[in-house]
Amino acid sequence: MRNFILFLLTITTLYSAKVSDVANIVGVRDNHLIGYSLVIGLKKTGDGTTSKFTLQSIANMLKAMNIDMDPVDIKSKNVAAVVVTAELAPFSRQGDKFNITVSSIGDAKSLEGGTLLMTPLKGVDGKIYGLAQGAVSIGGRNGKGAGVDSHPTVGLIYNGGLVEREISIDLYNQEYVTLSLKESNFKNSVSIQKNINSFYNTQVAVAMDPRTIKLKKPKNRSMIEFLAEVQDIDMNYSVKSKIVINERTGTIISGVGIKIKPIIMTHGDITIKITEQNTLSNPAGAMVVDENMIIGMNENELYTKTGTTTVANLVRSLQKLGASPKDIISILEAMKSAGSISAELKVI
Repeated sequence: MRNFILFLLTITTLYSAKVSDVANIVGVRDNHLIGYSLVIGLKKTGDGTTSKFTLQSIANMLKAMNIDMDPVDIKSKNVAAVVVTAELAPFSRQGDKFNITVSSIGDAKSLEGGTLLMTPLKGVDGKIYGLAQGAVSIGGRNGKGAGVDSHPTVGLIYNGGLVEREISIDLYNQEYVTLSLKESNFKNSVSIQKNINSFYNTQVAVAMDPRTIKLKKPKNRSMIEFLAEVQDIDMNYSVKSKIVINERTGTIISGVGIKIKPIIMTHGDITIKITEQNTLSNPAGAMVVDENMIIGMNENELYTKTGTTTVANLVRSLQKLGASPKDIISILEAMKSAGSISAELKVI
């Protein structure tokens, strides 16, 4: 049986957070850039002759340097075709540097020791916003050490990108700005509205929907000063109870306080009968899980004190009964469908 991993997170329904922790300023975000180029200088670990687009790219590059060559005549394995990606941070200015990710798209074995040729990086609008060039680092991606990739065909170029075109965001001259909650929640939207208005003792924030709060700048502050203050305001933040299941690895992430209603169900050769009792009895031959839960030996009955049946101790009990990770995940999914678990169930 595979090892079963259970992470227990103490999640309360309400806690304190700053506005910046739970909401973004609309328009202030990273922008994705992409480009295509060649990595040269590889030690016979580049693309082979089957990657015809690489050979054509080499021929095109040489032609731009007044060297006319048929792609069929190129036999070098020291070059690899790559897609170059990057994220341009908001308010980046011309000349600023940023990191670059280089990923092979041919049959190269490794990008180690290679150098990326100058690459224009475009945004979704097709315009060039940056240039990338430099020595490729694959870090620990050499098949040795912890957390490494045995196929080092992805590399990084630290500060290998240079901003050529700025993405204009004019906040200073705006009178209004919009906050967007990272997760939709009516209660949190109203909480942000109340806390901001209370801080300024006037109506500067209006909750438009469960995710959107519109702000109006006070007359005695610039927009930059206003947003700096708003992001630092404390608020009561409500979190939905959630169970996250990774079916591939058998991992379950659950809050320790997520309750399960009494239920009787059968899964394969496992029969579960959850019965809540005001005073917890201890039948002969029973197995004690903790002070709030006992497993009966007949029909795998689970006896719990009233109000203490949770996903955490249910999973612990099922493990002691010898249930596999796949069985436990199937049981939780069935309980959610039957209404025994009210928390949100997310399968990834």
